[in-house]
Amino acid sequence: MIRTEDLQKVFRTDEMETWALNNVNIDIRKGEFVAIMGPSGCGKSTLLNILGLLDNPTGGHYWLDGTDVSSFTETQRTRLRKGVIGFVFQSFNLIDELNVYENIELPLLYMGVSASERKKRVEEVMDRMAIAHRAKHFPQQLSGGQQQRVAIARAVVSGPKLILADQPTGNLHSHNGKEVMALLSELHREGTTIVMVTHSRHDAGYADRIINLFDGTVVAETEL
Repeated sequence: MIRTEDLQKVFRTDEMETWALNNVNIDIRKGEFVAIMGPSGCGKSTLLNILGLLDNPTGGHYWLDGTDVSSFTETQRTRLRKGVIGFVFQSFNLIDELNVYENIELPLLYMGVSASERKKRVEEVMDRMAIAHRAKHFPQQLSGGQQQRVAIARAVVSGPKLILADQPTGNLHSHNGKEVMALLSELHREGTTIVMVTHSRHDAGYADRIINLFDGTVVAETEL
């Protein structure tokens, strides 16, 4: 599903260059749940952004489902992302002006899904995430746990093959965090590939494998 070879990301200014990723080689199989761990600033989020086609590497190769996407243009990356990759962020990234239903519906609008199909899919996923009773509420009217459930619903409504989660429980109390991890585990059991960046050993315990990064390099891999 995901393979990188000597993946590099260098941020350059006039005075200096920073190697965020230094020859990263990883292989993630279809249906696998992988946690990426490491200290702050080690390149975890940079790697996730490249895997999610939000950014291009400076060097090396990245194959997604057998296609080398390393040098894709922004337009090509956007086209490939639609319906294939779902994102879950620590800060939820919901749109304040849209209610719960509209936030979840957004990816389907981008994909040009018909109104009747959108209604069916959004209602199904709201039921599944136990937030149907909040459909008309706005993000600021929800608790952190509810907002993250909406964010997961938005990530999965298009039926993506791959979910990328960046510290999905980072802003949540432990009870809400456990709920979110249970939802991700359920999606994994159904065959979704999940790559999750986390600082939490507890959350990483839900994964099949942990990849440890340090200074932009893979230093260890542990099967669980």
